[in-house]
Amino acid sequence: MSADFWAGYISGAVGILIGNPLDLIKVRLQARDAIPTQTAASYAQQFQSKSALVAGTAAPVLGYGALNALLFVSYNRSEAAINAAMDTQNSLWATWFAGAIGGLATWVVSTPTELIKCRAQLSSPPASSWSIAKQVFKTEGVRGLYFGGVVTALRDSIGYGFYFWSYELSSKWIESSRQSGSAFSQDAAKVLLCGGLAGVVTWVSVFPLDVIKTRVQTQAFDPAATPLLGSSQSPQRRLGAIETAREAYREGGARVFFRGLTVCSVRAFIVNAVQWAVYEWIMLELGQGRQKRLEPI
Repeated sequence: MSADFWAGYISGAVGILIGNPLDLIKVRLQARDAIPTQTAASYAQQFQSKSALVAGTAAPVLGYGALNALLFVSYNRSEAAINAAMDTQNSLWATWFAGAIGGLATWVVSTPTELIKCRAQLSSPPASSWSIAKQVFKTEGVRGLYFGGVVTALRDSIGYGFYFWSYELSSKWIESSRQSGSAFSQDAAKVLLCGGLAGVVTWVSVFPLDVIKTRVQTQAFDPAATPLLGSSQSPQRRLGAIETAREAYREGGARVFFRGLTVCSVRAFIVNAVQWAVYEWIMLELGQGRQKRLEPI
């Protein structure tokens, strides 16, 4: 396996372990009436048990590690190929398109991972990721695991385009502002800051799509299945992305598409700062630092 595969896999798994508690709140804020009143007490109630801190973690730790590995491998190869084809180097537009291609490539992993994670986080009584996966596969087959795939693919392609674009943009801006030679402490601070900013920019750019995705994927299918928190939708008729967006707008106007953005932004900064730091450190240890560019395939 290539260096960027392992760096992506490990950094993705680390990011999930760090960010899962805040991700749990984000998903429950996005879902219909999962947290009816947004008070300090209502947030605290999400973690009444220790198991709540890791609810829905198993699927993304396994899936998001693979997703992140696929993302970075696809991005690095795509960027090298685009730069070679267009005879450019370090182009931010090439970076955005390579990120979008990488994000689209992760669709095969991200859709079932997100569906299982969100349903596990909203299940009441609590259910494991494995039991959710078995239930979906038994009642709907493989197709059920990819419910909401279109909106997920759209979110990932746009989001990861801005993810890599904003990371490279902020990195170049900081590099150009330096007054002295590079030091380890400066590099570490730069990676943490740029990684955190990239995470926030990414989620701000696609948060309405993520709200729609969450609502689409957490609709109940089987009346006998484990109910989801606040799910009042008829289990016999599931809505598509456009219908879900219209219903959400009727429910709370434009504000509903940004519910949970504050929590998500805090989580995004912390998780992606650490994730990029782990990725860059592993790449450096494996002899693939930022100064060494990958050859196009």
